[in-house]
Amino acid sequence: MIDIKFLRENPEIVKQNIKNKFQDKKIPLVDEVIALDAEYRASKTEADNIRALKNKTSKEIGALMAQGKKEEAESVKAKVAEYADRLAELEKKEEELGAKVTEIMMVIPNIIDPSVPIGKDDSENVEVTKYGEPFVPDFEIPYHTDIMERFNGIDLDAARRVAGNGFYYLQGDIARLHSACTAYARDFMIDKGFTYCVPPFMIRSGVVTGVMSFAEMDAMMYKIEGEDLYLIGTSEHSMIGKYIDTIVEEDTLPHTLTSYSPCFRKEKGAHGIEERGVYRIHQFEKQEMIVVCKPEDSPFWFDKLWSYTVELFRSMDVPVRTLECCSGDLADLKVKSFDVEAWSPRQKKYFEVGSCSNLGDAQARRLKIRVNGKDGKKYFAHTLNNTVVAPPRMLIALLENNLNEDGSVNIPEVLRPYMGGKDKLIPIK
Repeated sequence: MIDIKFLRENPEIVKQNIKNKFQDKKIPLVDEVIALDAEYRASKTEADNIRALKNKTSKEIGALMAQGKKEEAESVKAKVAEYADRLAELEKKEEELGAKVTEIMMVIPNIIDPSVPIGKDDSENVEVTKYGEPFVPDFEIPYHTDIMERFNGIDLDAARRVAGNGFYYLQGDIARLHSACTAYARDFMIDKGFTYCVPPFMIRSGVVTGVMSFAEMDAMMYKIEGEDLYLIGTSEHSMIGKYIDTIVEEDTLPHTLTSYSPCFRKEKGAHGIEERGVYRIHQFEKQEMIVVCKPEDSPFWFDKLWSYTVELFRSMDVPVRTLECCSGDLADLKVKSFDVEAWSPRQKKYFEVGSCSNLGDAQARRLKIRVNGKDGKKYFAHTLNNTVVAPPRMLIALLENNLNEDGSVNIPEVLRPYMGGKDKLIPIK
């Protein structure tokens, strides 16, 4: 959510930003919110004036009564009652207008960074850099679930019977490899100076609307029936929510956190061959990184965060590349975003394994996360998040890039301490 004052003073900039995001249907909202805001401020000014008059006039009643001027006092009481009635009307109008302004402001997209490439959708995202040499072996690489089944490592049929499509059982060495990925990612981030957290896996609606747009909420979130609770789609949701309605001392910034959680997503609209297996699922686990910082520091932390994901994947010899998300592919709250993609030798292309986002002060403004500056002035913090690893997709990258012709899988050296010292997985089937 952008600053209403900025919108009021720069309507054309806001409209051009909407055009750059190819959301032209939202352009009329700018003029609408300006008109509503003007009406809101006029009502507020009138209410403030009447409130002052009411207070001043109320004080006259006691003096008139003390002088025995009952009729005049009664006349003044009637005037105070009129003021009270008008004030009640204005306060109700003020509340309704304020709610309407906020509702529209929540839909208007955040101002994107000037460096973001203009494009309509993810097909126009821009490759930034490749890390490591992508390769394709001489032998055929099976689909990732077929590789897992050779180790008796996955049971999709049982999961479908228990929970339906989009769920899975991981077993044996594959389950252990999954846990090794999250444990290694946790320790990797701790070594970078991040504080490890395990957050709540459910959050209230006020936090949900604070961390994402309504469109994302509808496409992603599972609601708990009969309660004001939602299952988190990523630990970023509850980790940023941790700061709701707080004032952070400037000299404590930045706050750098890494969190583990299961994640639950509806994944509306998921389709295509790569949606099979564990590529796109309703439940998975994830290690995340979150930063709360001063506005001037967020570009620095943005570059730090995505580079950590690249470093982690390269430590396991998985080739990756970074893509900058174009304007049309950015969620409404995001200022700038990079995707990290891992090489798939089976598909002979890269696929997304992580996403790094700078959200500016959008989440902080919605959740009222403020910083107390050294000069005593308060301002909104900037928030960022990035995937360290989401093991189901990490498993795909690991298995494909470390598969041998005999069906065995080499375990990257950094993961071996988490695998009981094993350096290779030997297929059972």
